[in-house]
Amino acid sequence: MNKSYTLQEAVELIAKPVSLSIETRATMQKSVDFLKRYMDQATAPVYGVNTGFGSLQNVVVSNEQLSELQENLLITHAAGVGEALKPHLVANMMWLKLVNMSKGHSAVRPIIFERLAFMLNEKVYPVVTAQGSLGASGDLAPLSQMVLPLIGKGKVLFEGQIMSSQDWLKSQQLDPIVLGPKEALALINGTQFMLSHAVDAYAQVSQILAQLPRIAGASIDGFDCRLDPFTEAIHRVRPHKGQVQVAQEIRNVMQGSAIASKAKVQVQDQYSFRCIPQVHGASYDALNHCFDVWETELNAVTDNPNVFEDENLVVSGGNFHGQPLALTLDYCAMAVAELANISERRTYLLVSGQRGLSPYLADGAGLDSGYMIAQYTAASLVSQNKQLCTPASVDSIVSSNGQEDHVSMGANAATKLLRVVENTKNVLAIEWLCAIGALNQREEKSSPEIEKMRAAFAELGPNIHQTTPMQELIEKAYAFLWG
Repeated sequence: MNKSYTLQEAVELIAKPVSLSIETRATMQKSVDFLKRYMDQATAPVYGVNTGFGSLQNVVVSNEQLSELQENLLITHAAGVGEALKPHLVANMMWLKLVNMSKGHSAVRPIIFERLAFMLNEKVYPVVTAQGSLGASGDLAPLSQMVLPLIGKGKVLFEGQIMSSQDWLKSQQLDPIVLGPKEALALINGTQFMLSHAVDAYAQVSQILAQLPRIAGASIDGFDCRLDPFTEAIHRVRPHKGQVQVAQEIRNVMQGSAIASKAKVQVQDQYSFRCIPQVHGASYDALNHCFDVWETELNAVTDNPNVFEDENLVVSGGNFHGQPLALTLDYCAMAVAELANISERRTYLLVSGQRGLSPYLADGAGLDSGYMIAQYTAASLVSQNKQLCTPASVDSIVSSNGQEDHVSMGANAATKLLRVVENTKNVLAIEWLCAIGALNQREEKSSPEIEKMRAAFAELGPNIHQTTPMQELIEKAYAFLWG
């Protein structure tokens, strides 16, 4: 470790074994040794090293109590509630914390890195709950839960079973670690809970963006739309990057479509088709901004205080504050929700009984309700997305007796973002299902790329909505698109 990573590299590396290189070990030990020398010479207390925390910053702690101070910090700050995080999100948190401490500005001993890396490699996941972080002073509650096992406290998930950390340590013939000065604070100050969700959102949204042109393309031909709105010249004179990219993607996907090449009766299509480049493209641009911020955060040092040997500094600041993430987590949710919003409108038109399609894509409407209620489900999810897109980042509640008087609420933004992403994947699965139903009612073929994808979907079995519960068809479409 101790290098810069892209978000895609992070997604790939989290699943691979982690080890401590000679260079990283030396970097980390150097910061530990510097802090000791600094404290030996210090004439004033240093926050979090030999003082209390938050509003207790002015309470000086004796040298004999420094380890106790750190242990107490973990125990008292592990105050999270709610559902346990899924293991992959905990794994993200662990890996991200390892990256943070590897930078050598946290004064954390290599033994801490090695124990946390051992747990990650062995798929031993601390039990971390989803609620409790204000997203400033770092993700204190969830990060405390994550590192409690280092001192033999808390619980872990190991081989499908939840067990006490103490029992797991005994099973591995390991002793709890006695924490040194500043180590607990370095471990729980940081944005790794928020960033864990951001990395997961990045991975899922990347899947969405890869499939979106094909889903939209299938709907374009399913509803017998014009391709004029995707003409390159239109976007040349309004050259937002996302808009230009989306128009090009649709042109590529639709190349060779027999349906598209037919003469059309309508002069224009509804906005949900005609404005795909403008709407999808705006989300593309928003998402790229979010990804840029998250990648910067991935490679940042976000604990407090930080140690800088070259400047002979141990300085307290606010790198733990989650505002850069909070704003972009909210922004990402809005950008993703808009993809679901316009997708549901396309689904609505596909089942509307227009342009030669049967009402609700049914075989004999009345006796057969077709895909009527699939569109209801999409509408329900889109409505919930709108509620979830109320920004968390505009809120702040004073904490720590006024010392921490502005917080980001980024953790709440993070958890609801993943719900928006999941809803959107289901909405797009419903659109795909209806687009295939519409294409099945057309005599002509769509483009080779869409027909290839359509054939692959057909290999999973027939979509007989009269005999297969609709939820199973939606699940099938979801699994086909997202794996």
